[in-house]
Amino acid sequence: MLNLIRETSDFLKAKTNFKVEIGIILGTGLGGLVNEIKIKHAIPYEDIPNFPVSTVEGHQGQLIFGEIGGKNVVAMQGRFHFYEGYTMQEVVFPVRVMKFLGINKLVVSNASGGVNPNFEIGDIMIINDHINLFPTNPLIGPNLKELGTRFPDMSDAYDVQLIKKAEAIAKELNIKIVKGVYAGLTGPTLETPAEYLYIRKIGADAVGMSTVPEVIAARHMKIPCFGVSVITDLGVPGKIVKVTHEDVQNVATKSEFSLTKLIKKFFESI
Repeated sequence: MLNLIRETSDFLKAKTNFKVEIGIILGTGLGGLVNEIKIKHAIPYEDIPNFPVSTVEGHQGQLIFGEIGGKNVVAMQGRFHFYEGYTMQEVVFPVRVMKFLGINKLVVSNASGGVNPNFEIGDIMIINDHINLFPTNPLIGPNLKELGTRFPDMSDAYDVQLIKKAEAIAKELNIKIVKGVYAGLTGPTLETPAEYLYIRKIGADAVGMSTVPEVIAARHMKIPCFGVSVITDLGVPGKIVKVTHEDVQNVATKSEFSLTKLIKKFFESI
């Protein structure tokens, strides 16, 4: 695995000759942030050695190198999901490559279903913790000590200082935000009413099918993380309706302007 990570990062370094500071993973409907990046290089996943290829509608499938908010970034336009049939090692492979490219922070975004009754569709939720409900963990197997310790601490999975900065910026820009715990499940089915109730009862505010594995891998490598969810539907009793992937994309797109503004200013401040 370590050889594959090095091979991929060496390929990207040689191809771009671009030093990066921040890694970004753009989720469903949030690809509009790319329009704010001064792009230096855009490399399709299929052209990158050892990279999986995204199969989900709405995920472009390219790695973007460029500048936003005065910071050099590498952005995944389209991520890999466990439900697509990838192993956990494949899901988190790009994050490990980003570490070898030199990132010192990771920003992740996603679309999620809100289970907190105070949430509304279109809310932007800053993630302050997560619950891993995947049936496995990306760190299972032999530990790669070059990446991190065997038993990484997860008490600060989402960086408190980065959260405070984002809150201050949201207030300054008059953008409504909420904070909460994100539960990660495999998908690809959306949850049943009983599952939504269970997820709420165990302490989550939103539920989705990504983010948790990438953050675990990043924290294993001591990379500070900032995560944000767009609440695209509600799993609250009395408010549950049938939802399609297109519905999720449409709601995420409507919140895209505010989130893009927030993230751009956020990059300027860190």
